[in-house]
Amino acid sequence: MANSPKFSFVENAPAQTGVLVVLTDESLRFGPTASKAVGPAKDLIARAAKADGFKGKKNKVLELIGPHGLKADRLVVAGVGKRKDLKESDWAKLGGAVMAKIPPATKAAAVVLDLPEGKVSDTEAAEFALGMKLRAYRFDRYKTKKKEDDDSKDEPTHAAISLAVANVADARKAWAEREAVGDGVIHARELVNEPPNVLFPVEFARRASELKKLGVEVDVLDVKAMQKLGMNALLGVGQGSAHESRTVIMRWNGGKKSDEPLAIIGKGVCFDTGGISIKPAASMEDMKGDMAGAACVVGLMHALAKRKAKVNVIGAIGAVENMPSGTAQRPGDIVKSMSGQTIEIVNTDAEGRLVLADVVWYVKEKYKPKFMVDLATLTGAILVSLGHEYAGLFSNDDKLAERLIEAGNETGERVWRMPLGPEFDKMIDSKFADMKNVGEGRNAGSSTAAQFIQRYVGKTPWAHLDIAGTGMGVKPSEINQSWGPGWGVRLLERLIADHYER
Repeated sequence: MANSPKFSFVENAPAQTGVLVVLTDESLRFGPTASKAVGPAKDLIARAAKADGFKGKKNKVLELIGPHGLKADRLVVAGVGKRKDLKESDWAKLGGAVMAKIPPATKAAAVVLDLPEGKVSDTEAAEFALGMKLRAYRFDRYKTKKKEDDDSKDEPTHAAISLAVANVADARKAWAEREAVGDGVIHARELVNEPPNVLFPVEFARRASELKKLGVEVDVLDVKAMQKLGMNALLGVGQGSAHESRTVIMRWNGGKKSDEPLAIIGKGVCFDTGGISIKPAASMEDMKGDMAGAACVVGLMHALAKRKAKVNVIGAIGAVENMPSGTAQRPGDIVKSMSGQTIEIVNTDAEGRLVLADVVWYVKEKYKPKFMVDLATLTGAILVSLGHEYAGLFSNDDKLAERLIEAGNETGERVWRMPLGPEFDKMIDSKFADMKNVGEGRNAGSSTAAQFIQRYVGKTPWAHLDIAGTGMGVKPSEINQSWGPGWGVRLLERLIADHYER
């Protein structure tokens, strides 16, 4: 996996050159193992902390280069703040903050995970390592030359990061699961970051098919197969492109045969020009990330398969490219979706909901899932409402919605519930067809888009996540320096692990 350090869990901190990391609280106290590890340097740490104004607050880090009395070349003292206030997701952020202080060319680092009040649990240790892993990721494979002042000029070469913990066996077990999740997140990031001339629909389907190596069953529907099924809403989006559209169905069968599958569905618009309703030129290059929902689905399936989750899950993506050409869909066209419902195309840039309409219907009818969750970079309106901090959550099922909110708060991939209702539904009624693909002007754009998808859901419990603000182009954080953050993998993995696995 790209830029990924190698982690091991040990009983005691090894005395070594390289980087030594210890934790401290707001009283600048150390746990017993850390205290022993930094012994000769305690006075030096106290003086440096005073000079730097370091008070051990959460995610604040103090660095000492060539600390006297230690073999380590660099000492990193990481603040945890108040022990009682730490949530599990805070440990991932702390790990990321520490990783930022480990130089890329470091050959070895040792982290002492203990505190003066209460030991660090196996799950907290695993989350810490996950944060380090996610922070280390970089996407720079297309750079042939690196500038001398580029912070990422040296490829990370961490031969070993050892973490000293209270219970090695439990920490290793917890890390095996968290590492699988980290790999899934990075897999999703890789897909979102790829340029559109590399990751077009057929290539996206090919990469999704590589999940077969992990035991995932994968079926790819080509244009002929989709025409036979009547998936004209999806096919209409891609008909102006030189690249053919694909639908990919991934099945992880980790539960009993009798268990209803869970269904996770992603919008995979590999590039979105807006079609005939073409977008402005400014920032159109960002539309390579309009497949972030589908990338999340592939990353999630990777994570579930790698950790051998005891659950049955269907992952489905509709991969298309929305281009203007002589064969492109026009405003005013009417298409019949797979469900038999007809759609007036008012704006060809409202294409993601057309893709989801057919894929959602197909999954609902063929697999009869326990619930469906779809993810899509669907509307600019959700950015106006929630910015980059939350994804918009729309749902016909209170229990599913509550569980998603809970999982979001635990992982830091937060969602905020938004309204559905008959008033919004009426806004997408069409004079010429069963519905139109946009509402009335700019009003309630996210809700009318969700109402459109709901017309293909039936009575199946369902949630729609509008990730236009969280799926791409986000601000850097403690655990992510990538343009494509792989958002949603951790959220949905936690939802499934907490509530739906045997």
